[in-house]
Order: sequence, then C-alpha cells, then structure tokens
Amino acid sequence: MTQDAKALWRRAQDSIPGGVNSPVRSFRSVGSTPFFVERGEGPYLYDTSGNRYTDYVLSWGPLILGHAHPVVLDAVATQLHRGTSYGAPTVAEVELAERIVRLVPSVDMVRLVNSGTEATMSALRLARAATGRDVVLKFSGCYHGHADAFLVAAGSGVATLGLPNSPGVPEAVAAQTAVLPFNDLTAVEALFAARGDEISSVFVEPVVGNAGLIPPVEGFLEGLHAITAKHGALLVFDEVMTGFRVAMGGAQERYGVQPDLTTLGKVIGGGLPVGAFGGRRDLMEQVAPAGPVYQAGTLSGNPLATSAGEAQLGYLESHDPFSDLEATATRLVQGIVAALEAAGIAATGCAVGSMWGVFFRDAPVTSFEDAQTADAETFARFHKACLDRGVFLAPSPFEAGFVSTAHTADVIEETLEAVRGAALEVG
Repeated sequence: MTQDAKALWRRAQDSIPGGVNSPVRSFRSVGSTPFFVERGEGPYLYDTSGNRYTDYVLSWGPLILGHAHPVVLDAVATQLHRGTSYGAPTVAEVELAERIVRLVPSVDMVRLVNSGTEATMSALRLARAATGRDVVLKFSGCYHGHADAFLVAAGSGVATLGLPNSPGVPEAVAAQTAVLPFNDLTAVEALFAARGDEISSVFVEPVVGNAGLIPPVEGFLEGLHAITAKHGALLVFDEVMTGFRVAMGGAQERYGVQPDLTTLGKVIGGGLPVGAFGGRRDLMEQVAPAGPVYQAGTLSGNPLATSAGEAQLGYLESHDPFSDLEATATRLVQGIVAALEAAGIAATGCAVGSMWGVFFRDAPVTSFEDAQTADAETFARFHKACLDRGVFLAPSPFEAGFVSTAHTADVIEETLEAVRGAALEVG
C-alpha cells in the first residue's frame, strides 16, 4: 500500500520538530522535502510511493554490507527470540569488545555505549580527568556529536543549516573549545606554544566525513601525534565514521598513527544504535567501575546491536572487501566528476576506502574553509536531478558518501548513466 510523501511530511511536522528526528534528513539545504522509506534491500531503498533509489547514504555509514544483508539479519533474528535487552552482561558484548581490541591498533580496552555522541562526550570526560585540563581542540567542519563542547564550528547538520554554534551551549563551555582549520599543523603548533598547558586533548576526524570528504595532508596526523605527546595532551581519533570504513583497523591502521583514545560507531552496530570509546589500558582503567571517571548506560552493550555488529565485523574480517570497496568508490567519484565537467560544471572529488566525496569547485579541498567555497546552489539542483533519476545522495554538500559490498559494477554503471543525465540537466 503506497502512502503519499507530501501527506506524510505534513503529519511529521505536526508532531516532530522540523518533521525529522535528525536535522539533515529534512532536505532543507537542497530546497526539497524528504521521501519516506518503506524498506531497503542490497544497494537500494524503496519509498512509500513505490520508487526505488540507489542508496549512497547507507544510513550515514553503518551499512557497509548494504541493506538487509543476510548475515546481519540472521544474527538479529536469532537474538530477537532470546530477548531485546537484559541490563546484565552478555557473551555478545564481550565478543564484540574482543574483536574491536584485536582489530583497532591503539585500543587495549573498550567501553560500549549507545551512540557516537555518547562515545565522544565520554572520551572527552576521560581526557579531561586524565590530564587535569579543561580545554579541547577540535577542527572546523569536524563533527563529534552534539555534546555542548563540540557544537562550536561543527560540521554535518550544523554546517548544513549554517549554524556557527548552537544556542543552549553556555559561553563558559564554548570558551573551553579551541577551533583551528583542519590540515593546518602550523596553527596547531602555535596554539600549543601559547596554551599547551591548558589543552587536555585534540579531537579529530582523521579523515573528515562531516564537511564532505577531506583526507589529511601528508604529515598532519603524525604532527598531531608528536605535538600532543610533547605537551602531555591526548590525541583522540573520532573514527565513528572512518572505523572499519577506510580500512579494517580504521584510519589509524591506514595512516600508521596511533591515538591515545578512539571513538567508534556506525559499522560496529550493523545498522543498530551503538557506539564505543577505547584506548590505552592505563586510560581506560580510569573509567568506572574500574576507576573514578563515571560513565553509564542502561542499554549499553544492547544484545541486538552487539549481535548485529559482531556478525558484520566478522564478515568483514573473513572476506576483506576493502580494496574492492575503494576501487568501487574511486570509479564512482571519477565518473561523477567526469560527468559534471562534461556538462561544464566545476568539480573535484576523491575516495578513501569505502567513503567518497565530490565538491562543486575546480580545486582540491583540504579544509572546511575550502569546502565552504563550493557551489552549494548547483549541488542542490544536481541532488534533485539525481533523486528524480533514482539516485539518493546525501542531502547536503557537507557530507561524505558511502558504497557497500552490494554496489556492484552494474549498479555503479547504472548510477553513472543517471548522473550523466542529471549533470546535463543542471549544466
């Protein structure tokens, strides 16, 4: 039975702020309104009006095997018949923690939580406790969830909606967050020279995915590691998006830089809500009940989420699809850029692992400041033209895209055929 999206949209706005439960879903930045999903299968979404879309959002990253993959569904179905939540330890959460510790180079111990936001806010609390310092350094355009300290010059939906900061964050809290441009190591060195004894930690998306896709320039991550070590601050890699996306062991494996703490999410839940933070044993043993830094969650280590995540990570570890995924993402990006340029539209793009991004400008992007100069108006028209042709891209110029193992060569070619038509319409 089909349902009209416009009618659903009116209903949603009556009972949900802005009609959505996460702001970027509103399609506001692309001047449109969202479709409503009925189901997902492989690389496709099907909406309530019967339309099919090739999905490059993939629930914003978790679905690295595509929608409704049997290995994940089987794990969830098996657990579902045993119960949905216990408030007591389970084997699945131990097994998932052990796998994360084995696969992520810097993680000796890990605490499971319920979301990426919860992971980053908990890691910041731990960093402040371990160092006795309050200031945190982040980079403009990076998004670390919606905890107060991180809603300063943030990426993702904050950037999409054009909000420099969020109301409701006290000035005294915002004052404890320092912000610098991503990939500007000279600025980091200068800040630490002036305020190094105040800074508890540096939080960074090692590959930015919340301002579009922006890789680190050579030496940037290594430089952050050296500076934080010199000044006694902690380096925190926010790998909620990059973890198990750009390599099996995340960006830290790919670039050979080990942070002090790591935050994770997305892929480790197989599409169910989950997050985690972990790192050096001496730091993690400060977390309650082993130590005095309090963190808790009734649904943390939820058996449905841990079963799904363990199944998905197990599949990735046994099949090692990462080189194929990067080849797929690279082919997609190169095809989109070529189609746009052929239509007279400036474009640049890249892929890192199974993540990819395209900016509507004629020069590479190395920072959020660069990303902000891209042509957002043309992107919005292109987004609509692609959606009309059955291709679902993130409804924001400030978000990375994703591919999955379900995005076969035929699926990519079908997408590029649609993209070529969209580009000619917009150009």
